[in-house]
Amino acid sequence: MRLYTAAEAAAQATTWRRVVSAGAAEVTAATIRSWAHRGHLKVGGLDDHGRPLYALPDLARAEHTTRARALRLVGIPTP
Repeated sequence: MRLYTAAEAAAQATTWRRVVSAGAAEVTAATIRSWAHRGHLKVGGLDDHGRPLYALPDLARAEHTTRARALRLVGIPTP
């Protein structure tokens, strides 16, 4: 399974958000690290420099969970 750096994971999550929610905000590498810190995203491994890497299925779950929560906070129901 391919693992993604925080920057690569951020680009992928941004793509998903824009497909699902037109005009949604960009997901940054700092956001990915925040998701991991808050327990929404688990680290799948480390690169050669000791930086965390993330698996695509874990990233998808974290993006979905955090997007649904954000929508609920502003009063938009989620399916």
